[in-house]
Amino acid sequence: MTIIDKLATSLGRKDEAPNQELAQYIASEDDRGAVKELVDNLYNRDKNIQSDCIKVLYEIGDFKPSLIAEYVNEFVALLDHRNNRLVWGAMTALDAITLENPEAIYSTLAKIVDVADNGSVITRDHGVRILIKLCSVQPYADHAFDLLVQQLKICPTNQLPMYAENAVSIVNDANRAVFIETLLSRLDDIEKDTKRKRVEKLIKKLS
Repeated sequence: MTIIDKLATSLGRKDEAPNQELAQYIASEDDRGAVKELVDNLYNRDKNIQSDCIKVLYEIGDFKPSLIAEYVNEFVALLDHRNNRLVWGAMTALDAITLENPEAIYSTLAKIVDVADNGSVITRDHGVRILIKLCSVQPYADHAFDLLVQQLKICPTNQLPMYAENAVSIVNDANRAVFIETLLSRLDDIEKDTKRKRVEKLIKKLS
């Protein structure tokens, strides 16, 4: 059986369990040939196979990011795809390999941010996660933090508490004031009490 034969679609399954199990197996076996076969089939004529391939690839990224880290360009190319499943799947894969290959991710950051700005909630979520991770990599920290602040200023208020909480780990003495000021500027925008209280709690913690 080829790797494609083991995908959920090929097995006639509607659930994701076969894809998750396949990803775990490929990661445990360090099977780079299987990874290449999945990448090669991202443009398969069958959209279901495309979707299964990106699913397995980003799941592999969760288990063993080094296995998919060389395919940054292939994932970035998918950000322009008409199939939204491939767009947010590619962003999820890029998120998984950010700390494995930060230089390559940083070189495509303008594209990543643009797609995050205009994409689905999941696409934006992973775009912001990429920025937060790059904030922890010294050569890219300042620029990534500036872009992160822009995201905090314009993101939907539903996402703001989560983004802010996820970013706490990269707040330091040099950027703390800007971070707090950014959150304060959004408080009046937040309609839901529970969301506002999460942000207020965070501001208090950081102050």
